[in-house]
Amino acid sequence: MKKYLIILAVLTTNISVLGQDLDSVYNNYNSAQTLRTSKGGKLLMAAYGEAHYNQGFGNNTIQNGVVDVHRQVMLFGYKFDNRTSFITEIEVEHINEWFLEQAFLNYEAKPWLNIQAGLVLIPMGIVNEYHEPTTFNGVERPLIDKVMVPSTWRELGAGIVGNVPSKSFRYQLFAVNGPLGWDPNDDSKRLTGKAPIRAGRQKGSQTAMRTPDLSAKINYYGIKGLNIGAALYMGVTESLAFGSVNRDSTAAVASADSSVVGVSMIGLDFRYQNKNFEARGQMIYGNYSNTNQYNEFADADLGTKAYGYYLECGYNIGKMLKLKRKVVPFVRYSQFDTHYETNDELQKNNTYVQDIVTTGISWFVSESFVAKGDYQYIVNGNDVKSHTANFGVGYWFR
Repeated sequence: MKKYLIILAVLTTNISVLGQDLDSVYNNYNSAQTLRTSKGGKLLMAAYGEAHYNQGFGNNTIQNGVVDVHRQVMLFGYKFDNRTSFITEIEVEHINEWFLEQAFLNYEAKPWLNIQAGLVLIPMGIVNEYHEPTTFNGVERPLIDKVMVPSTWRELGAGIVGNVPSKSFRYQLFAVNGPLGWDPNDDSKRLTGKAPIRAGRQKGSQTAMRTPDLSAKINYYGIKGLNIGAALYMGVTESLAFGSVNRDSTAAVASADSSVVGVSMIGLDFRYQNKNFEARGQMIYGNYSNTNQYNEFADADLGTKAYGYYLECGYNIGKMLKLKRKVVPFVRYSQFDTHYETNDELQKNNTYVQDIVTTGISWFVSESFVAKGDYQYIVNGNDVKSHTANFGVGYWFR
């Protein structure tokens, strides 16, 4: 807990000393919400995508690199009238994997009150909502957003969202299905210590749910140049062990209860820009209950507490190079530990502790097209090191 408080203090300190000039993109919505609020015709369209080359090296080994069309995404929307609209996001990953990433109806009851229902993004952290390649530095998304959050985390649910410009804040509140923690026919759905709930994302596909979980976030942007977010997730995982449990069988109910994990997660983040300088930071803290019973039931290694954070800064040198577009060298320091605390019967796995330094450059060839390169150095808790050079291109337009 002491380490968690230190991380929170670091983020707060960085927020308090930052300056005063924010590019308007940081107060806007992600691609789907931007499409929803556009002033175009009834039929709406947008797209984003990215391709990557990842090359590991070092440790006196020869390694194959990987070239991949990581994702190509199309967004479509339709405005039925001035208040009612539908937005969907269809993603192709690695050429041959198809996903529905968002699909929701929106009804604008008031300018500051929208009712949404469907497949929605869980508002936790930065990248889970803002994952278009032109909105973040680095070829790959930060590892914390894959391991802790986990990006892209979307579930079925309903709730309210709104923006109150006069008070400089946005809010989101959803009731959603929980992650799937147990499927007797699919071991890959098991929760793990390495990435606690990543395998549990149901993604709107034949979703199991007994009781809804709560997901909420508020963003404050009243200080010029700064956007601060605070998020909360509370609930329990779903389990197919309850498919045919007799309520009168104490043993059967107790066994099924062992397949359920309580999930509590909080997130803090900030984004900041002052002229050519930009910075961002994020902290995620997760608490998981009933892990003794779950680990025994599922033969798993889920910890009881996990945390992750990163701090990043960059500077646009485009004008120095006499270029019209942004050229942003950046550096990011990250740390996460998904076995920050474990139950008495589970030994901590030090490979789940990682310190990561990522440094590179983002060159905006145009406002909507970016070329990226970076170097990533990772050390885990057993002092095992890895080195990777990454290169990529990305786009986003509407």
